[in-house]
Amino acid sequence: METMGRHVISELWGCDFDKLNDMDYIEKTFVDAALKTGAEVREVAFHKFAPQGVSGVVIISESHLTIHSFPEHGYASIDVYTCGDLDPTIAADYIADELNAQTRETIEVPRGMGPVQVKQTKANVL
Repeated sequence: METMGRHVISELWGCDFDKLNDMDYIEKTFVDAALKTGAEVREVAFHKFAPQGVSGVVIISESHLTIHSFPEHGYASIDVYTCGDLDPTIAADYIADELNAQTRETIEVPRGMGPVQVKQTKANVL
């Protein structure tokens, strides 16, 4: 199957509260995850919420890695999208391990498989 990219979406449950709430730890983990795949890191932006939680993105030349953490639930939603020959599962597995996820629900979506056939309706016709 020829694709332009691979997009891994993971639901991580039973994660360590302190790790999910530590912006610096999450940022380092995501940058390290990107580098482990062989990606070229371009930009990094993370935000710490009050009273808890972190959201962030690592933009790579090959696409991105993102997180939204909910420490009070031991939950993080992450996605890793890579183009080219990079394997996004390397980064996703590394992140899950580093956050001590007890349960992982993961799907992988091939991206750029070709033109999407869109049915024309009055709502989307200009």
